Amino acid sequence: MYGRAIEFPESCKWINVERPLTLADLKGYVVLLDFWTYCCINCIHVIPDLKWLEKKYEDSPFVVIGVHSAKFENEHDERNIRAAVQRYEIQHPVVIDNDYFLWERYVIRAWPSYVLIGPDGKILSKTSGEGKREYLSHEISKALEEGKRKGVLSQKRIPVKLELSKSESNLSFPGKIAFGDGENLFISDTNNNRILLTELSTPFVAKAIDQIGSGQSGLEDGSFENARLNKPQGIVYSNGRLYVADTENHALRIADMNQRYLSTLSGDGFQDYDWNYNGDASKARLNSPWDLQTDGRFLYIAMAGMHQIWRLDLENNTISAFAGSGIENVEDGQLKDANFAQPSGLFLDRNSLYVADSEVSGIRFIDLEAGTVQTVAGSGLFSFGYVDGILKRSLFQHPIGIHGEGRFLYVADTYNHAIRKIDLGIRRVETVIKNLREGTCTLDGDKCSNLGLFEPNDVKFHKGLLYIADTNNHLIRVFDGRELKELVIESQEKRI
Repeated sequence: MYGRAIEFPESCKWINVERPLTLADLKGYVVLLDFWTYCCINCIHVIPDLKWLEKKYEDSPFVVIGVHSAKFENEHDERNIRAAVQRYEIQHPVVIDNDYFLWERYVIRAWPSYVLIGPDGKILSKTSGEGKREYLSHEISKALEEGKRKGVLSQKRIPVKLELSKSESNLSFPGKIAFGDGENLFISDTNNNRILLTELSTPFVAKAIDQIGSGQSGLEDGSFENARLNKPQGIVYSNGRLYVADTENHALRIADMNQRYLSTLSGDGFQDYDWNYNGDASKARLNSPWDLQTDGRFLYIAMAGMHQIWRLDLENNTISAFAGSGIENVEDGQLKDANFAQPSGLFLDRNSLYVADSEVSGIRFIDLEAGTVQTVAGSGLFSFGYVDGILKRSLFQHPIGIHGEGRFLYVADTYNHAIRKIDLGIRRVETVIKNLREGTCTLDGDKCSNLGLFEPNDVKFHKGLLYIADTNNHLIRVFDGRELKELVIESQEKRI
């Protein structure tokens, strides 16, 4: 029905293999091609499904091969793709389809998409989107049974060699940061499944004084030592409590800093798509909450997986979809009529809520009094780049973090490896820090200023300085207006 599998171009680079694979290597294997791009929330959502399939069929001649066909310019860089493979702990071969050769030959139209290939090299089925675990499992099982009946299954080994993250830092892909009382700085140490509490002794040195979460992945309430998180992102502090976007648990957590106890506000570990939910927060199912802000009464949530902003009433423990229809796009208007696209960063300034709207490379503004959404920058899902100057002509590339001070907004322009500043008074954009990527993304001797930013995911203005979650460098950075330095975190032996 679909013809035969396409040979991998010799020019393609590979990740997680000893050498590039060919169709000859895959003869006798059932192969699932997963077409993905690492910015895409839907592609992130299906990674657990792929891991589940790999586990289920680990004793069979079955292999998943990721085909990375980039959306953003930044996603064409092999270093960035390798970092994404490490960040999402992908353990199957990945081929980099930068020229879209495989994308076009297999007639792919969306991320994620799947092509199932039989042990004889024939294409058996194609599908796309989330929620295909059971369908794919059924098709894989059928293909393996047929291959066994025909006696064509292979016993040879696929030459897999995993890419392991190498870092001199104790942090692992830190996603977000937040300031608390005094000089307390919280760090969402995402891939270590914990929140680190530090205290600044100088602007450039912090001492680790506590840790929320055991470091083991899971969804468990309890003491800070025993509780479990799963790839936490956004955090915000208010009145002795730290609110946590427990992203891959699809949950909201609350840490009582006095009692040293972590509990669950909303979400049960299962992803859902109820774009109109309005009810008891403890009964709600969420979808990749990515960032948080609070005014003390309401907790605002960037619900990246549903392309919406949600709001939790902390007084009566109800939660609801607050802004956005759930359609992935950029559209202004009344709260429920507007469209967002994977909102990933929030900044609340009295009655103004600013949103880093990642997939449209935009900055959005919610007027909480008027109940309207406006676009500050950005114009479409495929409109991105790097342009300073007049605000309406500016371009960003997949920004994930945002903060503000006075009339200025500071943006972690993630895929441009930059920190940008928006002057809302004169409606202009300028670059504060830019990594030209002219060198290596590893520590260079003792001078951390030689290390450029590598997909920064967050930025916070604090006492005249910028604190940055330099995510792919596994660091927190500090910029004093002249020099970019590493925040040195002095560990306590019991905690780190």
